[in-house]
Amino acid sequence: MNRRATGTYYQQHARRYLEHHAGLTFVASNVNCHGGELDLIMQDGHTWVFVKVRYRKNAQFGSAAESVTPRKQQRLLNAAALWLAQRQQSFDTTSCRFGILAITGEHYDCA
Repeated sequence: MNRRATGTYYQQHARRYLEHHAGLTFVASNVNCHGGELDLIMQDGHTWVFVKVRYRKNAQFGSAAESVTPRKQQRLLNAAALWLAQRQQSFDTTSCRFGILAITGEHYDCA
């Protein structure tokens, strides 16, 4: 499997995991906003949930969770702010939260 196919596979796996285990409702995936990408956008009731999905085959160079650097976190925040603004919403006017679903090998970490 190439990188793109691997990413798509684990993103779909993450979506199903969040739907079944966290009760979230899928809204969109792979949303590109200026300067960042939103891997999964989901809803928990009236709360928007922006999820970064990371996969690493093993932890030889650090876990998948460790690969989400402060810079990547900031890009996620910026992309979410733009996505909300396109809907006449903002962090001040709507309920939202952020999560990371990190998969290292067969081990899942949700934060």
